[in-house]
Amino acid sequence: MIEAGVHFGHRTSLWNPKMSPYIFGKKKQIHILDIRETLRGLLRAKKYLSQVAAGGSLILFVGTKRQAGEAVEAQALRCGMPFVSERWLGGTLTNFRTIRSRLGRLEELEDLRGSEKINDYSKKMQSSLNREYRKMYRNLNGLRSMNRLPECLFIVDPGKERNAVREAKRLGIATVALIDTDSDPTDIDLPIPGNDDGIRSVELVMRNLADAVNAGKGQLAMSRASAKADKAAAAEAAA
Repeated sequence: MIEAGVHFGHRTSLWNPKMSPYIFGKKKQIHILDIRETLRGLLRAKKYLSQVAAGGSLILFVGTKRQAGEAVEAQALRCGMPFVSERWLGGTLTNFRTIRSRLGRLEELEDLRGSEKINDYSKKMQSSLNREYRKMYRNLNGLRSMNRLPECLFIVDPGKERNAVREAKRLGIATVALIDTDSDPTDIDLPIPGNDDGIRSVELVMRNLADAVNAGKGQLAMSRASAKADKAAAAEAAA
């Protein structure tokens, strides 16, 4: 963790006093986070996300800042969960029906672009449709697998993603977050105090959480296989 710079916070002038329980000290006007608190938060988050995945529920990964987007997308894909890595669209949770409708439109555009029907449109209209497709793909592609509301959100930098936090709280959806010294941890159910600006720090936390999700999904698969085998055995015995 120390090698990845997880313990580096923000400048002391930018701190949120509510983060004081997680701060070890300061060095050259930079707050240093207590790595023990980071580890505790990470272990709690791993246990919880593994349980969520083992129950068959969805976890939405959110991180739109430049330092987080690539890791959020890569690790969400690795554990088969939906993600937002470009821009949080207002109503992603609170107006979920509209989001699903827009995903349907994205699929329509993909089908159209891959068929001969696209040639029935003028060059100007084709250009317009391509622009619409690129914009929708950029903002919505990570949500394709979200066929229902998630049970929880994992967020990188809840200060930046305050709209996502607000929507989750409104719907009673749990929040887990990698949170730096400039944010308010009281808005988050399971905070992981750590550097949310360093690429290596974000990647380290994301890899650990994705591993936990995959472990939970593995438990779910075993449970389903066992239930299927029991059902088959019962049917055979009754025959």
